Amino acid sequence: MAKSIDTWQGKWALVTGASAGIGKALAEELAAGGTNLVLTARRRERLEELAKTLSTTHKIRTEVLAADLADPTVPEKILAFTHGKNIQVDLLINNAGFGAYGEFVTSDRSRQLEMVQVNCAAVVSLTHLFVPAMIDRHSGDILIVASTAAFQAVPYISTYAATKAFDLSFAEGLAEELKSYGIRVCALCPGSTESEFHQVANQSHLPSSNKRRESAEKVARTGLRALAGGRSYVISGAGNYLGAQVQRLVPRRVVTSIAAKLFRPPAKP
Repeated sequence: MAKSIDTWQGKWALVTGASAGIGKALAEELAAGGTNLVLTARRRERLEELAKTLSTTHKIRTEVLAADLADPTVPEKILAFTHGKNIQVDLLINNAGFGAYGEFVTSDRSRQLEMVQVNCAAVVSLTHLFVPAMIDRHSGDILIVASTAAFQAVPYISTYAATKAFDLSFAEGLAEELKSYGIRVCALCPGSTESEFHQVANQSHLPSSNKRRESAEKVARTGLRALAGGRSYVISGAGNYLGAQVQRLVPRRVVTSIAAKLFRPPAKP
């Protein structure tokens, strides 16, 4: 663990969705290793509180930018912010994302499209904006937070699972493209994690969302260790890894049918 968190000592990392959950845990883990942080999320008060705590505790530099990645113009504003602060981002962490639970046909269309914007389009935009400087330096790292949902279709969170499949495929492709430039790219695929995700997605009542939850801290350490080790993806948790591998041996329609039974909303009275 020490090796992974020390990898970025004295460097700058940009963490999106840093105000809670895995994003916050990633920021805390990096700060413990001496990494300076640009923290961005929607909630300024939480960001400022976190930045103050980390800078005081670990004697690092922090910068805060409150921004909503549902706005397509925000990635360029984040880049401009780092340029304005004369910050060289050596580690980009595309963590911001959210899910929505329920029948697709009755869901809010704007919310579904916002999910695609945050989970996919913003990831592409930020990566495309920050990679050129990394290529020029022949160094840099990118961590993209995907999900175990990336490995199969999941009815009733269909859009979310599809966005995470995109993130995983995008990260694996870029890892191969960019390795000749000395740039490492890794997709972190957590399963159920102790965070606000389930409340935001309105699926905290599901039995599957409460079983075998890993801590956000453990997930963060797993992701950073894998990135430092040059892996293109990592599944956090032995049980999650086994589940993702075993389902490859089963017909896809069967896997989807099982997922539908687990996630189907309760019948309305």
